[in-house]
Amino acid sequence: MESLFRFVTPPSRCGYLPEQNWELEYEIVSRITPQEYFQRLTTGWRRFGHALFQPRCRHCSACQSLRVDVAAFRPNRSQRRAWKGNQDVQLRVGAPKVTQEKLDLYDRYHTFQAEFKDWPMHGEKDAAEYAQSFVDNPFPTEEWCYYLDGRLIGVGYVDVLPGGLSAIYFYYDPDFRQRSLGTYNILRILARAEVDAVPYVYLGFYVEGCRSLEYKARFQPNQILRQDGQWVPFLS
Repeated sequence: MESLFRFVTPPSRCGYLPEQNWELEYEIVSRITPQEYFQRLTTGWRRFGHALFQPRCRHCSACQSLRVDVAAFRPNRSQRRAWKGNQDVQLRVGAPKVTQEKLDLYDRYHTFQAEFKDWPMHGEKDAAEYAQSFVDNPFPTEEWCYYLDGRLIGVGYVDVLPGGLSAIYFYYDPDFRQRSLGTYNILRILARAEVDAVPYVYLGFYVEGCRSLEYKARFQPNQILRQDGQWVPFLS
């Protein structure tokens, strides 16, 4: 690994729990191997592009890394319904790249979430910003594109790591929100993990009270990372 610099952000309004403040520790790397990043992932770090980050909040510990036990996972009724209801959706896995179609879909998704879930509003994401977050990676990352009748309706990014798969981010077309595409994407990742014979799928942070993140706990059995660095059963 080649680290460029490391810093902690000053306290600001939390993106998950608006009544709280958060502080994030960042480490910007020019190079890191999948094995090195996997070691960071299992200790609570996440990443976008070359920026690794983890919470460093002094008065809150709501962010908990969550992973799903692949071999033991059994879908519940609503998850089985999401799987069955999206069999007409085509998945294409390839290398990340920027297109205007993805930029437009990304902006539509975030505008919808700002209105529907009170996410902070942001300006349109340009090609350079999108590439920095999802395309310019320190090791190969997969881009999962979902199509319905030739129309792009969802995009996800997945790290294939030595000890598991990591779901980086997913966004979808709000016109198809009734299809539960976010759930379907995770089910596809879990199915891939089973084929690859890796033990866990890492879903990022679970935050109680944040309805945008609480859904992750529905994929069971799962584990969370305690403050002492131990992974323990959460909901099963």
